Amino acid sequence: MGKKQVRQIRQQVRRVAPKNAPSNAQGATRKQRERFVQAGGMLQGYEPDFVVRIGYIAVAVAVVCALAIVACAVFLPSIYGWDVAVVAALVWVLPIALLASFIGPGFRLALRDRKAEPKLVQGQLVGASSVSTSMGLGMMMVQTRGGVEQFLVPPARLKQVPGNQVNVILTITPNLRHVKSVGVMGQRMVGRVEPPVPPVMRRLQLLPVLTPLAIAVGAIVGDDGVALAPISPHWLHAVIAAAVGAALAAGFYGVSYLLQRRMMSEVQALVPKT
Repeated sequence: MGKKQVRQIRQQVRRVAPKNAPSNAQGATRKQRERFVQAGGMLQGYEPDFVVRIGYIAVAVAVVCALAIVACAVFLPSIYGWDVAVVAALVWVLPIALLASFIGPGFRLALRDRKAEPKLVQGQLVGASSVSTSMGLGMMMVQTRGGVEQFLVPPARLKQVPGNQVNVILTITPNLRHVKSVGVMGQRMVGRVEPPVPPVMRRLQLLPVLTPLAIAVGAIVGDDGVALAPISPHWLHAVIAAAVGAALAAGFYGVSYLLQRRMMSEVQALVPKT
């Protein structure tokens, strides 16, 4: 084989060489997160009126946090100094930020869905389950023209869904993708058997709600608890208060992360291997 042929083969190999796989995986994960946030985040699939009520409760909690910030700025400087007052006040911004990131996207979409017209989705049923990672919602997998899509469905609307593959029509809201109705086309030949729900699934559903709550409470109790203690000088007092609050928040986050990994491994162990 001549040098010219070897050079041509090397050029062809370079042309068909696959791209870096990790970068593609990271890009896909980023797109999944963006789609998750655009569909309402942890409030995806819930009824718009229910999400709006949750949003109003979140606004009330944010107002309470704002009042706590004002109270720290008014009463603490004369006793502990401005260093401690600023640290004690800033920690109350954390609950507001968490509420804005977790509740805000779904609340905006719920306001749109209350005025928007629902849309129809038709496809072939792939699978259904009365339990999912979202509290109080089941799951349906439907093969549509765009591929297999997953929908979070209230368990009451899954009672008429059979166990065999049939065509279904879903009426959903355009933003939160809340399933308002489920229609089955064709004969319901096979009844759907629901296996018992593992206890780990119930605990896994609570984790997304308890984690931000524990982080916020840990940071506030640690920060403001130390801020009210008689420590001198003021700058050291402020540093210790901030360090304790950050340590408790990081500790709760780490425990939640480890619990989530353990629960996910238990859930994967329940999936039958093929």
